[in-house]
Amino acid sequence: MDQINNEKVGSYISELRKAKKLTQKDLADKLYVSDKTVSKWERGVSQTKGY
Repeated sequence: MDQINNEKVGSYISELRKAKKLTQKDLADKLYVSDKTVSKWERGVSQTKGY
């Protein structure tokens, strides 16, 4: 299985969020997560657990 590149995904999330003129807080509220979580995603530092 291919590895997910967290930095590329984070960059993509950031691009889409900005294109929609949303703040990290706006996106976080829509996804029921914290704005700190969105920030981590966008910086590519989010760690996912492999189940």
